[in-house]
Amino acid sequence: MDYKRIGFKAGLEIHQQLDTHKLFCHCQSVITEDIDYSFERLLRPTQSEMGDVDRAALEEAKKKKRFLYTASDESTCLVEADEEPPHNANDEAIDLCLTMASLMNATAVDEIHFMRKIVIDGSNTSGFQRTALIATEGRIDNVSIQTIALEEDAARKLEERGKLVNYGLDRLGIPLIEIATGADITSPQHAREVAERIGLLLRATGKVKRGLGTIRQDINVSVSGGSRVEIKGVQSLSSITNVAENEAKRQLGLIALADTLKKRVKPEDLAIVSIQDVTSLLNQFNSKIVTTLLKEGCAKACVLPGFQGLLKQSDTRLGKECAVYATMASGIGGIIHSDELPGYGITAQQVSQIHKKLQTKEHDAFVIALGKESVVDNALTAVIERARRAFTGVLDEVRRAMPDDRTEYMRPLPGAARMYPETDVQPVRITPAHLTTIKNHLPERPEEKHQRFMKTYHLNDEQTKQLLASGYEEDFEHLVKKFPQQKNTIIRTYLNTFAELEKEQVVLNHLTEHHLVKVLTGLSKGSYAKEAIPAILTYLAAHPHETIKDAVTACGIDKTAIEDVEALIQKIVSQRRDFVKEKGMHATGPLMGIVMKELRGKVDGKTISDILKKEINKIL
Repeated sequence: MDYKRIGFKAGLEIHQQLDTHKLFCHCQSVITEDIDYSFERLLRPTQSEMGDVDRAALEEAKKKKRFLYTASDESTCLVEADEEPPHNANDEAIDLCLTMASLMNATAVDEIHFMRKIVIDGSNTSGFQRTALIATEGRIDNVSIQTIALEEDAARKLEERGKLVNYGLDRLGIPLIEIATGADITSPQHAREVAERIGLLLRATGKVKRGLGTIRQDINVSVSGGSRVEIKGVQSLSSITNVAENEAKRQLGLIALADTLKKRVKPEDLAIVSIQDVTSLLNQFNSKIVTTLLKEGCAKACVLPGFQGLLKQSDTRLGKECAVYATMASGIGGIIHSDELPGYGITAQQVSQIHKKLQTKEHDAFVIALGKESVVDNALTAVIERARRAFTGVLDEVRRAMPDDRTEYMRPLPGAARMYPETDVQPVRITPAHLTTIKNHLPERPEEKHQRFMKTYHLNDEQTKQLLASGYEEDFEHLVKKFPQQKNTIIRTYLNTFAELEKEQVVLNHLTEHHLVKVLTGLSKGSYAKEAIPAILTYLAAHPHETIKDAVTACGIDKTAIEDVEALIQKIVSQRRDFVKEKGMHATGPLMGIVMKELRGKVDGKTISDILKKEINKIL
């Protein structure tokens, strides 16, 4: 895709948890599954200081949800419950933001004032999130940094059952640095490169959290003729490129769709759309899903003039979009539209009957909703409203990133009415002396660290890039200084073993440098071979309080005497004498695999290889 030709523009918002205590209290920033208390709340939109109400908050309020909060004394207090005023802002978190501002050549504000940002989806017990501007007008390479802000992280959604949403308060209040770029990003790949660069600078501070959910990327995307769309919750760097590319295709598709629609019908044609009862007709159909849903109430339909063939396109998926609007408005499980029929047990002949009943014209589509009458009416009203907006092309809105790297509608873009001053947190004065102290203690920049690692530890360029990107460079340095002879094993553990274990769904959050020190100590003593490390780490990840001896025993990799190793290899080679004579030294590889099945982790691979070659040579 020619991104310059289509006028692609994007900006990033990087949200990174800081590794300090919470922002407005001294509770530790830890995630826990323990529950010591719980309470319920209802949240309502409030007016800004100008008397306005934010449209995104009004949209959220229509859902009429209740919120159950569960919490642990280990990570929460009355501040998270909004039963006690916030304490003074976390000084360490502020200094970390000022450090990032200096690294990005941004201008710090003279005085930090916290604001309240209205959020009534339940993720904040107070109905707002506290946020403060720290610095503006920075730059990273060829991209401007518009703002650097400090805010509190939201509560963690645990479960949603109907109108009741359960949030855990452990994450609420963890300090987040938010870095927002200008709309200077020119392609999806460029977006990923900028995110990687910002991530390296954040990790250079040595005070950011690591692991799934500790960093989140939002991306704003637009193309010529489109509008700004904010996409929330892009979880990984690899997804940034795909999400941005899919969004560009979606916007181009919506612009083309609007052009097609305008050629077929006029906007006023959708102003007179009515909802019609089709229960008696659908009762005659032998469709299992229709029969089941009709037991709950009725079937109704609406005609969408000019929409035939436009509801099920690969990039826009407008039919699915209408279904999301319907669900948000009514709670309905889903809708059926004509572009996906025949299907659901409805035949082509029956589709024709529906068209006839609704008196559709050329290029008309229809949508059916089944269930309780009030639910069905609300669902189809929402569908009609979304269809009317299709004439606009791309809507200003907030969307969420989905697992397949596509997006789904969440809410309208918030406006200025969303923010108003925080009256419970004192302003923080930033003096020139304070900024000088920050600048005199800046961390090593990524490019400087890259050169030093290559020179000091004799790593190649690619290894160094991967290590710095992984965020394990400090751990690597600590371990190499303690175990210089194990450098290759250490780098392989961080760059390969960890990645392989994560692919196998092994949760590494509980593994610390202390565990690796113990593992490398055992390896240095010859208690097991380096091949045993993945198995030992897997065990320790699930049992972090167990000893290395426990792990070795549980994995069945107690050290094997060299005499026993030689005897086993002699037996394996002797049993395959004919194979060895036929293949010669080329038999080494296949036989090595057989031996390693018996001895993996118990004996070093090189030792096994040397003995195996020796036994093969005896036969030859």
